[in-house]
Amino acid sequence: MERRFKVRKEQLLAECQVKPRVFDGMTERLQTFVQPFVQLLGDSERQQHARTYVAGLLSNLERKNTESIAYFHDQDRQGLQRFIGSVPWDHEPLLQELSRQVGQELGEPDGVIVFDPSGFAKKGTESVGVQRQWLGRFGKIDNGQVGVYMGYVSRREQALVDMRLYLPKEWASDTKRRRKSGVPKQLRFQTRHQQALSMLAERGSLLPHAWVAGDDEMGRSSAFRRDLRDLKERYLLAVPSNTLIRDLDVAPPKYQGRGQPPRTPFVRVDQWRAALSEKAWQRIDVRDGDKGLLTMDIVKVRVAAKMSGRRTGPEEILVITRTTNESGDVKHDYYLSNAPAETTLAEFARVANAEHRIEECIKRAKSEAGLAHYEVRTWCGWHHHQTLSLLATWFLVQETRRGKKIGSGVDGSPSSLGLGEAALSGHGLRHPTTHRRRLHTASPTHRTRSILSLQEA
Repeated sequence: MERRFKVRKEQLLAECQVKPRVFDGMTERLQTFVQPFVQLLGDSERQQHARTYVAGLLSNLERKNTESIAYFHDQDRQGLQRFIGSVPWDHEPLLQELSRQVGQELGEPDGVIVFDPSGFAKKGTESVGVQRQWLGRFGKIDNGQVGVYMGYVSRREQALVDMRLYLPKEWASDTKRRRKSGVPKQLRFQTRHQQALSMLAERGSLLPHAWVAGDDEMGRSSAFRRDLRDLKERYLLAVPSNTLIRDLDVAPPKYQGRGQPPRTPFVRVDQWRAALSEKAWQRIDVRDGDKGLLTMDIVKVRVAAKMSGRRTGPEEILVITRTTNESGDVKHDYYLSNAPAETTLAEFARVANAEHRIEECIKRAKSEAGLAHYEVRTWCGWHHHQTLSLLATWFLVQETRRGKKIGSGVDGSPSSLGLGEAALSGHGLRHPTTHRRRLHTASPTHRTRSILSLQEA
């Protein structure tokens, strides 16, 4: 084995080992952690149910639903089921406190707010919002629910801070199903983009940021990009490979003297990329990956994107990234941005990487904090479970940061902390490393601010 690979292997093995003292006092820290949240519930019984549920979400249970959590704590399941599924407590103050904490502890002036829809496959037709629809995580149209998530990313760490359940038009207009599942009377149909704007208006002022990012489901909407421009938000949004753009840095065809002067024709972004020479790409070291340094090839160009009908959008920056996975497969991602043309490629790479880090947050919440383990059908049940799962995930983030500090500079820490039998044993535990990301190429920030004051779109 080459020495450089041997050294990296030794580093990875060291990172996997969790020191027993990482878990010292964990249960006490959990009680301290949940206190600012549960006190917002008022009633002492609700507070205790919330503590029980969050601890269950952080346990090593295989399925983290109300029944299994109640049995895990040797409690009657009906009380916990009512607390999650039917008791009308307001989850919004808990999410507001979560956003405040994340902004305070992770906030940086050039932080990135990321929006990412995520699907939950479901059977039947009774669960609120369920129908056949596009489930991005599964890459297909299937029966399920969709949540739109808001996350925050800085150099310190990343966390989920808010969510909305997408209610399709068929559900929004079905009075009988709405009443049965407890959808609030005042709630009207909103697109996923409108839900993202609503979260931005409500939480954005608590999260210091200079960018808004999202996947191609968010970026494909020219109206969403327009709304962000109107809010004076700087964005980097992924777009599909068939997005049509006009290259503004290419001279148009020569004018022949008749009719309107010709303009550079529109072309798909993937076709524009295919015509590039290899010299056009610049390689950027983005972060330390789980298996070594991750690099990204990147290119940018001034463009105007084609909108609906015959309209042409304003000047934007097309950013294309190229990465190669372990199998040697090459992946291209396409983005549109309203950032100034002089924004560095390193800065674009940092923000593009932030968008992918929220995908990791959602995966972590699903695998370690029971985000997808709910078995509720009602509107309040979905939001109650999701809120407490986001709180549990935030606790994992804080424990991760604490573990890294204890590791004396070694960038490794516990992933699933398992507040059941495993975590409490505290002896010789080994866990996967977490996914802390760092940008190695320093770059100036062209737009910074500490706090934003946003109005409802």
